[in-house]
Amino acid sequence: MKKKKSNQLSALEGLGSEVVKQINKGKNPEIPVPIRALSNVEFDEKTKTVRLGKKISARYFFNVAHAKKFLQTLEVASISKNLLKEQKHASLRDVFYMAKRTIPGTKVNIVDEQTESDSVLEDLELITDQSREQLNVNANKNGSVAGKVVIEDKGDTIDWGRLGSGGWSIPSNVENIKFKKISAKYILYMEKAAVWERLHEDKFWDKQNCIIMSSQGQTTRGIRRLLQRLTSEFKIPIYILTDMDPWGHYIYSVIKFGSINLAHISEKMAIPNVKFLGIHTSDIEKYKLEKHLIKFKDTDLSRLKQIKEYAWFKDNKQWQKEFLEMKKLGAKAEIQALSSRGISFISDTYLPEKIKSKEFLD
Repeated sequence: MKKKKSNQLSALEGLGSEVVKQINKGKNPEIPVPIRALSNVEFDEKTKTVRLGKKISARYFFNVAHAKKFLQTLEVASISKNLLKEQKHASLRDVFYMAKRTIPGTKVNIVDEQTESDSVLEDLELITDQSREQLNVNANKNGSVAGKVVIEDKGDTIDWGRLGSGGWSIPSNVENIKFKKISAKYILYMEKAAVWERLHEDKFWDKQNCIIMSSQGQTTRGIRRLLQRLTSEFKIPIYILTDMDPWGHYIYSVIKFGSINLAHISEKMAIPNVKFLGIHTSDIEKYKLEKHLIKFKDTDLSRLKQIKEYAWFKDNKQWQKEFLEMKKLGAKAEIQALSSRGISFISDTYLPEKIKSKEFLD
């Protein structure tokens, strides 16, 4: 019996077949690609998410400016097709090295930097309507989670509450994870692994009956998708804990509304119901953190000015007040500044107080 082709294989082969048809007709082969830029991004007021617009650009083979990108697109598509046929997965770095070879008859490489193959993979998501993970390409693991949750992952039963000091390492692809048991009043996501380690050592997730999750800086796609699955499938609220600075606020923005670069998959990534727990500007005086502020640099002020003009923040009075107060302070504060009140102050006092009184920004 002939095995049915996957949607992913069909989509990739469809791309190749279309190029061949154009060549056979004597046409200049082209690949239409939706534009992934701020100029083609819209904020959907109804869903409260960032969405990709309808602007399309064509990538032509017989065009000096397009030829290399055209070739990169077909090369990475071929790599993904082979991965799917062999039922194997590759990392982003693997794909880069698989694509990095010299074009026959020239001294030019198909790709020189990983940013090139990474960008082409995101283009392929749009062209094929299949996510990078569905094309069997995964990013590096970069996140930890702990809580009263039991899952099944590729036949293995894993208890997030019984994995020692490191917790469960969140993979790039979480689509096939099955949730067998969950007990949690909320999920607390934080940008810093060091803060997660403090809460984990203090068994915050056990005492407060919650799930704690972190990355190291910007949130990975695997983490965003895991958060979305947990809140959509089990109606668990999510609270975001970041530094009091424009960069932390951007992390919250990406989780809540989606990102400009990945606007084409906002429906799988954005989580409009998340709330910002802190750190707030009001926390500085309340918890006596004035001596622990870090003076703004020009880059911080520039970033603050930029994000306050985002469509999803522009008409939000709460956030505009927060941005104004931060500008008046002319400084930022890290989550770890709370350690000045005691090593477990964040676990014992700050977080329980904030969550009980529902001091969130939305």
